[in-house]
Amino acid sequence: QVHVVESGGGLVQAGGSLRLSCAASGSIFKINAMGWYRQAIGKQRELVATVTSGGRSNYADSVKGRFTISSDNAKNTVYLQMNSLQPEDTAVYYCNANVIRETLGSASFSYWGQGTQVTVSS
Repeated sequence: QVHVVESGGGLVQAGGSLRLSCAASGSIFKINAMGWYRQAIGKQRELVATVTSGGRSNYADSVKGRFTISSDNAKNTVYLQMNSLQPEDTAVYYCNANVIRETLGSASFSYWGQGTQVTVSS
């Protein structure tokens, strides 16, 4: 099976920084992409940032210039450096990994972590 585990959330003051980590493990032949999504209370889950195995990244407009996504392909790990955090960034942040399974040929599947809480105080 494929497992996705996030870490690094916490409580910070407005203007502060956090670095989230996400590691994918298990029966993985290849990771196509990994990314971060977030869901605030009363809102739908939204894309924050994604990066492909080839290094292409994209960001939500709301975090451009403040957040940076990076990856370590050898470790099947993705990071999200969050700077200049604001109260509106408060949410549960979820990691997603889109992978090709070792035993399932070229078919790709997405797997979600359990989330890590980020709280930004004003």
